[in-house]
Amino acid sequence: MKATRTGIVLRPDPTRVLFRPFEHSSSTRTLKIIARVNAMTEEEAERKLGEVIREFGSRHYKLERFFLKRFNHIKSQLLTDEPLTLERKLLLGAYFTMEYSLESAALFNPSMVWHPDQTNVPPGFKRFILSMRATGEGHISSITFRMGYIDQDSKIILRKPSRYVTSPEIVPNHRFNRAQFERKLYELRLSNPISEMMMTGLGEEFALEEMEDRLKRVLSQYRHHAEYEAIASSLRTLARSNYELDFDEDQSLDERCIFPTSPNETNGIEDARFVRFVEDDGEVTYYATYTAYNGQVTFPQLLLTRDFTHFSISTLNGAEVQNKGMALFPRKINGRYVMLSRQDGENIYIMYSDDLYFWQTKEILLKPTYHWEFVQLGNCGSPIETEAGWLVLSHGVGPMRKYAISAFLLDLNDPGKVIGRLTEPLLSPDENEREGYVPNVVYSCGGLINGNELIIPYAMSDYASSFATVNVQELLNELTGSQKQVEVNVEEQNL
Repeated sequence: MKATRTGIVLRPDPTRVLFRPFEHSSSTRTLKIIARVNAMTEEEAERKLGEVIREFGSRHYKLERFFLKRFNHIKSQLLTDEPLTLERKLLLGAYFTMEYSLESAALFNPSMVWHPDQTNVPPGFKRFILSMRATGEGHISSITFRMGYIDQDSKIILRKPSRYVTSPEIVPNHRFNRAQFERKLYELRLSNPISEMMMTGLGEEFALEEMEDRLKRVLSQYRHHAEYEAIASSLRTLARSNYELDFDEDQSLDERCIFPTSPNETNGIEDARFVRFVEDDGEVTYYATYTAYNGQVTFPQLLLTRDFTHFSISTLNGAEVQNKGMALFPRKINGRYVMLSRQDGENIYIMYSDDLYFWQTKEILLKPTYHWEFVQLGNCGSPIETEAGWLVLSHGVGPMRKYAISAFLLDLNDPGKVIGRLTEPLLSPDENEREGYVPNVVYSCGGLINGNELIIPYAMSDYASSFATVNVQELLNELTGSQKQVEVNVEEQNL
């Protein structure tokens, strides 16, 4: 069987820009810029600021607030305490701000979940969230969002995104659980007498500022000691890779962009796989596994949100937290968290854990078997629950690095057991999809079921994105080898 293409195409839009810090190569250059701006008369400064606001103000959300924030970042380099007018502060901030076109190069690898807010939706419609990997200058990837509706006939209606895009504020008072932090140190092989000494005096919960104060005190006693400085740097990196983000509540979701923040993410955030996770007590949390990349090494990370306004970012830890392509099941199974993974870049594995943030073991689930997947296998997002089993979209890579999307089915109570597997792909790149940044690729980070239709958002050659649909009944019949009617029981349908 084959998926049916919708013909909808989401292409990268270079006009969607956000403001970012404009960092300069040296403190000397920063001082020169400050001196030049401060040499302007008040009239010249006000006139120049006016020009900047007229040219850029309509392109951004609360631009002047960011200018003032940037001024506060560089004000320590002012040579005197002479007070400055608000206009000059804003102008100085503008000289240290730049526009970044977050999706100028690509808009791809989509993941789709039902929106947590289904109020004021027309009868027969459901509201969804589409997250995508946006790639811009320097091939830096971030997470961006779109919203839309699906009607009872599975017609997809996308809302035109806002002109504005902004990144969130990092929560300044984020606190760490000491026991969990120390366990992460152990998993990273950073637990030793020096790190223990550096953690001494911190409470059961502590803030980054408290840890920084402690590190400064210890390093002041061991100046120019390379080992102490290296361990202190590792502690800071771990802390800064576990953080929280806040967006303004009055911002539309499609105005929000999660831009790389931590040291692990300097070269991008890749392939977020969102899943609506239902706890045993019925509480709903949206998780996303994603890959952080610092230009040399990939780091699996976990994002948590309940409202898509406040986000918590955490490192994933354990012996088997490796490589890319982790995808969380949407609920616990037999009291444990379950995850799909691909540690070796070739096979699909399944993992179980009592702790969401620590994964120590893996079991092989699927190996490349068919000609279109001989190179490697991977998941295309989190499993979807049906009464027939866990429905999983997968991707395979064949000759000429050509990708294809397929599916397999796992037992509901024992997901390590494969019930069925398609012998042919559901979707392969056609002539309209094979040209792009990475040719011959179709790829998804997660779909959903609407009625009796499986909706597959997918990327085309790492450049743009589209949607395809599959009849769920026919798909499950093929996977189970049965012609009997199988009810689709998906938690999201009860929103």
